[in-house]
Amino acid sequence: MAMQAAFAASMFPQLAQRRGSDRAVVVAPPPPAPARVAMRSGGAAAAAARGVRCRASLIEPDGGRLVELVVPEEGGRREAARREAATLAHRVRLGRVETEWLHVLSEGWASPLRGFMREAEFLQALHFNAIRGGDGAMVNMSVPIVLPLGDAQRRAIEASGARRVALVDAADRPLAVLSDIEIYKHNKEERIARTWGTTAPGLPYVDEAITNAGDWLIGGDLEVIEPIKYNDGLDQYRLSPAQLREEFARRNADAVFAFQLRNPVHNGHALLMTDTRKRLLEMGYKNPVLLLHPLGGFTKADDVPLSWRMKQHEKVLEEGVLNPESTVVAIFPSPMHYAGPTEVQWHAKARINAGANFYIVGRDPAGMGHPTEKRDLYDADHGKKVLSMAPGLEKLNILPFKVAAYDTKQKKMDFFDPSRKDDFLFISGTKMRTLAKNRQSPPDGFMCPGGWKVLVEYYDSLTPSADSSKLREAVAA
Repeated sequence: MAMQAAFAASMFPQLAQRRGSDRAVVVAPPPPAPARVAMRSGGAAAAAARGVRCRASLIEPDGGRLVELVVPEEGGRREAARREAATLAHRVRLGRVETEWLHVLSEGWASPLRGFMREAEFLQALHFNAIRGGDGAMVNMSVPIVLPLGDAQRRAIEASGARRVALVDAADRPLAVLSDIEIYKHNKEERIARTWGTTAPGLPYVDEAITNAGDWLIGGDLEVIEPIKYNDGLDQYRLSPAQLREEFARRNADAVFAFQLRNPVHNGHALLMTDTRKRLLEMGYKNPVLLLHPLGGFTKADDVPLSWRMKQHEKVLEEGVLNPESTVVAIFPSPMHYAGPTEVQWHAKARINAGANFYIVGRDPAGMGHPTEKRDLYDADHGKKVLSMAPGLEKLNILPFKVAAYDTKQKKMDFFDPSRKDDFLFISGTKMRTLAKNRQSPPDGFMCPGGWKVLVEYYDSLTPSADSSKLREAVAA
């Protein structure tokens, strides 16, 4: 523990208080033995959620068991579930965001949640940023995972007394069955105010998934008929928490540190990740593994689409900016709220279920500019402060960013040194995008050449070609 305390003091000297104060601390467990994950084959009955019990060598999922809600194929159960779904009288059609949440739930990212939230879970998430698990303990759950329902459909379901409904896609294909249902009021203003801290117009997720959604919510237990696939050439990156745990075990990881981003990786990001691994090795860990985990669900229109971000991440590994031997690149399927300190808790909690015991958090995580005023919507430091105090995240080690910027003397990204602040250039995401749009090169050492080329190609795809007046479309996220 002395070594761990020294690590905390050397890496983040300003963070001297334990959890529960207004400042964070890094407190790590002793390096465990090489990880092994005990996987359950087969599954429970079709009416019950399956679970994967994990050995203590990787951090335990919330609730002690990784919830899996996909119906197993054994014994014809999946086909039976598909046939049953086709016979149900009521069918709730899922849009893009609802399907992404179905994906999240089905794989256990939200463990111990076993379906779309009922009212008690919704209120706990909304007012406490946590829900009570089956053992009575509170686990972090900062964003509601809910399914809206229109008034006409609500009346029809209630009139029939149905307890099970089918969830279907845009083509009316059954995706899941929702059982033991509960329908309750969707108080949109309360939900928006408590999740975002504002009801100002122009919040991207609100416009996409709440404003025009139904005035009711339907919750219940899920049986997902088959794994959710997007058939966009990226499904091989969509590893479930169970698959990630298997991969970490295969690599004999004794620590897993997660880094989420929704932007291209520049060399400053890479510096943070490689420095974190170095520090963990200094603590005594033998094989810390990085989970580079870009968000893959709904994002706002001006973010770089997922397919282009994944191309850029591939170049980062190909060109050796990150070590492929100690890096796992996978897609986190959650939609993005841009809800700042509230949402970053969800991002951290989900990585616990994937096996990460360290989480890197930076400036203004999950933040955005205010939709109607020229200022940031959230305080840039509140995300990391909230993570250090959030209920249910005590077992996760929070690693705040050290600030990285472009060192004009060394011509590379480096940690900011305030004693020679005039030597550093801060290149914001907006500045980076402007350079790429204008086909201007960033300073040498800002991003690997192949990665920058991908970013320029993306913005080129948005401009009219010489022989066409039409905009070339970017690949959908």
